[in-house]
Amino acid sequence: MTAQHPGASAPAPEQLLPTEVTATALGQWPGEDPYEAARIIRGELGSPHMPFLAELPARGVGSDALGRTASLLEELAVDVQPFGWRLVDRPGKDYRRAASALSTDINILADVAGAEDSPAPEIKVQLVGPMSLAAGLHLHNGERALIDYGARRDLAASLAAGLGTYLGRVAAAVPGARLVVQLDEPDIAAVLAGTIPTASGYRTLRAVAGSEARDSWRLVLDSLRAAGSVETVVAVPEVEAPFEQILAAGADGIAVPLKALTTRQWEQLAGAAEAGKRLWIGALDVAGSARTKTADCVDTVWRPWRQLGLPAAAISSVRITPSSGLAAVTPSRAQELLGQLTKVADRLNQQALG
Repeated sequence: MTAQHPGASAPAPEQLLPTEVTATALGQWPGEDPYEAARIIRGELGSPHMPFLAELPARGVGSDALGRTASLLEELAVDVQPFGWRLVDRPGKDYRRAASALSTDINILADVAGAEDSPAPEIKVQLVGPMSLAAGLHLHNGERALIDYGARRDLAASLAAGLGTYLGRVAAAVPGARLVVQLDEPDIAAVLAGTIPTASGYRTLRAVAGSEARDSWRLVLDSLRAAGSVETVVAVPEVEAPFEQILAAGADGIAVPLKALTTRQWEQLAGAAEAGKRLWIGALDVAGSARTKTADCVDTVWRPWRQLGLPAAAISSVRITPSSGLAAVTPSRAQELLGQLTKVADRLNQQALG
């Protein structure tokens, strides 16, 4: 396969080209102790792997991904109603709670990283992307912000405007570390297909045009780069994943679960890899009760890679992740999974060396 993927381009000059397969996880972590989470994550994902700032949804309101991202919005505020997070005129206790939890997590990250003899060279943070943010936040009347073009536009602009301060705080917590951002779009297939229900449940919201999604992503991606992100990857579910739209918007890569990828999707990912994009492959399934063997994880990545004719050395564009966040497992199991991720990455590197 030699054709360059549509919309893809070479990595930005400041982005360091990968030299080996590495591992990371998708952000969500079990339990309520941010110090213990940071200690485990940074211990298991030492160089060359990539630690991340954990999200701990078990702490409650404001520690969920949606509330955490909403606390970064510039000149927009939120509160919590029975139907979920809602845009409001002025910040209230729910908004302050989300902002406070995030500040605590950043301070703890600074303490843990500062005590390390050899701090990791990278740190990842996660954000909800503008399309899923509009699908998750509600207007005063209870309808999702997704229903209104002006609200969607304002949310994307507000998110883009609030990112500089946030990344600046993370950078100050881990001086010298390269900042990587994972932009989560869990609802993107439903947003583009028009299958998200209205507040009444009797109909669905109109589909958002792919061109609008690209424009919103481009706005946020440009803001992240200006704020210091050296790599921004858009994370999507595998079903109806809009790979072409994401790459056309200028993302540095795609994060996607591996289990249900079709042959056509693998071909699209192969084109992205050939164009210099990063692939975060969710090869370690955490949803089922059965535990996946390391050798099986390696095979599910290596076999299609070689069948598509991709060179062994090009697998360095891959980061290995779990298939989903780890909030639903126990802390000990989450730690075990991080260790297994690094083993999968190491074995893929050995395969590439022959």
